[in-house]
Formats: sequence, C-alpha cells, structure tokens
Amino acid sequence: MAVVILNVGQLQTNCYLFYDENTREAVIIDPGDDGEFIFNKIKDLNLKPKAILATHGHFDHILAATELKLAFSIPFCLNAKDVKILARTQKTTKYFTGLDVDPAPAVDNFLINNTILTIGNLGLQVFVTPGHTLGSICLYCEKEKLIFSGDLIFKDGGFGRTDLEGGDFSVLKQSIKKILSLNKHTIIYPGHGLKTSIENEKNFWEFSAV
Repeated sequence: MAVVILNVGQLQTNCYLFYDENTREAVIIDPGDDGEFIFNKIKDLNLKPKAILATHGHFDHILAATELKLAFSIPFCLNAKDVKILARTQKTTKYFTGLDVDPAPAVDNFLINNTILTIGNLGLQVFVTPGHTLGSICLYCEKEKLIFSGDLIFKDGGFGRTDLEGGDFSVLKQSIKKILSLNKHTIIYPGHGLKTSIENEKNFWEFSAV
C-alpha cells in the first residue's frame, strides 16, 4: 500500500493517489486541479487508476476530474447528496477564484454508505459523514489503519466550514465523533493541510472519550 499526496490548486487541496504496490491499481481521491501534474505523477509511478473518488462536491476537490476521467477512461464517483453542489462548479469557481472552468463531469457511480471499494488487494470503506456538505464522505482502509477525511476534520482540532449550503456544525460534530471512534492509531489524511491521527485529534474534542 502507498499514499501519494499532491498539493493542487489555488486552495491547496490535497489530492491523494492511493494504490496497491503489487498490482499498481489505484484510485484518485479529490483531484482539485492541476490535471496534467496529477496525470504525469500517475504515469511516473506506473499506476493503473480505476476511479476518481470525490469526498464532496466543492469545486476545489474536483476541478481536474473531467480531464483525468477522459485521460484514463475511468468513472467519477460522488455521494448523490452533493450533485446539486457539483452542478454549480463553474459559478462557485468563478466566485472564489475568478477562473472560468469547464462544467463538472457527470457522476458515473454514487458513493453509498458502508460500500467497500476494491483497489488491488486493498479495500476502502465509504463512510457518509455530513456536516461540511450533505454528501460529504470519508474513505477508510481498516487493513492499513488510515482514513481520507475530506473537509470533515483537519489537524489539531480543525474542521471544514459549515456556513455554506448543506453545512451544519451539530451534524459535523456527530460525524467527527463517528470517525474518532476508530482505532486510535488510524492516520487521518485530510482535504487540506498536514496528516494527523485519531489519537492526536481526540485531544481536541470533548466527546472523544465517550
């Protein structure tokens, strides 16, 4: 198993390449921008991407999705509750960055709670974790004790903003509580910033000992 972190786009989103080192099968998680850069990294590593997985529908996590979907002929996957946000990609990108971009790709497969996605000999379990958006998800690999948290939780008590459409701080706290119930040695790979761990983040949330 290997995780490659690629920092992309104006909002410095973490795009992850998660792959089986034996089979080279991979998934692309949150390709926020810089499609050519991501494409070249995949080629350099001789990976075989199987899907693009978006932790949620915000533009800064999906801007390179269309380019990579076409380049590798692979499906783009998202939770169904974030399709409305996805549809406004051009408008929101223009508002926040001033950039004109192509429409977001159509969703090929919906990410459903507790579904396990197979990458070579590895599995990623989908956890629906709303709060940042209605359709936010995390991707958990129990075997390797790691989770891709999107914008749910960040290092040292940080969390995704809840003042945009679909955001709800009380719901987000319940989603974080769910994540912090995992094995304390689980590594958290967030949508922005540095990686952390369940053990570290429990220090910042009052319900974590419950």
